[in-house]
Amino acid sequence: MPRAKQRTPELRDRILHAAVAMLAAEGVSGFTTRKIAQQAETSIPAVYELFGDKAGLVREVFFEGFRHLRARFDELTDTDDPRADLIRIFGVLRSFVRENPILAEVMFSRPFTDFDPRPTELRANRSVREYIVGHVRRCVDVGLIAGDETDIAHVLLALAQGLAAQETAGWLGTSNASRDRRWALAFQAVLDGLTTP
Repeated sequence: MPRAKQRTPELRDRILHAAVAMLAAEGVSGFTTRKIAQQAETSIPAVYELFGDKAGLVREVFFEGFRHLRARFDELTDTDDPRADLIRIFGVLRSFVRENPILAEVMFSRPFTDFDPRPTELRANRSVREYIVGHVRRCVDVGLIAGDETDIAHVLLALAQGLAAQETAGWLGTSNASRDRRWALAFQAVLDGLTTP
């Protein structure tokens, strides 16, 4: 009698963690189903059975990245200073990108040619987006900035992604002090520009 296949949630999690670790260690070029199966101590057919194909595995890595980022945001506690809270959110995003540059690349830059996020994947970041929009809304509600909270959230996220990409590439400065100063300057300039007249 053939042995029953063990396609358990635990195996699925093990493969997903192996995929994230493989991205971190070897980048996009080293991300192969064979290596991930070996790392997870399973077979290539098991990976395909659980995720469909390589694109399905990348899709789950995409989701996992946003789950990790949202978990980091959930560790923050709001204060009575909405502007400082908003800036702190982007500090967490900065740390996340520095610690997980390849995962952030999958989330924000789509480096895999065989993965084109569908509307369901694009909604994966909804929780993160709503969290940021909600904190922008706090600033708007108390009159610290003026404008549409969704538009402002998009601008701030694009600013953070650009700064993070520059920092990851080593183009934002040679010292922690210079990099910190440039992050602070960018957010101060944008938020000051949005201040209610």
